[in-house]
Amino acid sequence: MGWYTPTSPSCDLTDTLVCGWSARTEGEHLLVPDGCMDILWIRGIGIRLCGPETSAWSFTLPPGTESVGVRFRPGAASPLFRTPASEVRNIRVGLGDVLGSSWERALTDRLDNAAGSDERITLFENAVRSLRGSRREADPLIGHVRRALARHSWTVGALADATSVTERQLQRRCNDAFGYGPATLRGILRLQRFMALAQSGKRRSLAELAATSGYSDQAHLSRECRRISSLTPSDLLASEAPGWHGSASVVDVGNVQALDRFGGEESAA
Repeated sequence: MGWYTPTSPSCDLTDTLVCGWSARTEGEHLLVPDGCMDILWIRGIGIRLCGPETSAWSFTLPPGTESVGVRFRPGAASPLFRTPASEVRNIRVGLGDVLGSSWERALTDRLDNAAGSDERITLFENAVRSLRGSRREADPLIGHVRRALARHSWTVGALADATSVTERQLQRRCNDAFGYGPATLRGILRLQRFMALAQSGKRRSLAELAATSGYSDQAHLSRECRRISSLTPSDLLASEAPGWHGSASVVDVGNVQALDRFGGEESAA
């Protein structure tokens, strides 16, 4: 993607951010859900907070439109913005709507007058540091759920039992942090795991990738891939979607399907 450049976040922000990125948009592009939220600046438009998505959507901007942003790890943005992620699910809102107009104006002015993309990403990272220092601590349950589902497709019941909460409590707390419940997050991260494994360098058939990623079979992969991304598995791997995070990932392919304290039966849901 010559028009889009992802960059690794600063070391002190890797638990909060997946990546920073800069782009000069051209043509139409398809975005596939990854469990993340972004804050981004678009020249001439301003700053937007992009909520978590449940299905793929496409966008088109005038050729050469300049934009810069940072992408939050699943569940990491909502405590910083003091906004339940479910309230911004599948929508984009002005940053002033969640942080106030004075905060938005000050950051927009600095971004508009920055020397280039690197400086703009630094400004966003500094804003994230400021938010982390002034906001409440994140729900510790959310980190456990994110790490568990990044490795393995645990059932909702197994997650609830392992964290000593009811399934209803788990649903509510996941809605606040991720924008949807654990079953939806499981499906989204499982598809991200499929893409990450396909990009990992080891040649595997679609059937092997499906089994390793946590699908019951290749047909299950195909159904879920079409439902979430609108594409077939082969078309998804040939699209821009596997490259959105650069060298980073929202899943842990090094320990994929590893058993840990969240042990439980694999879910084919």
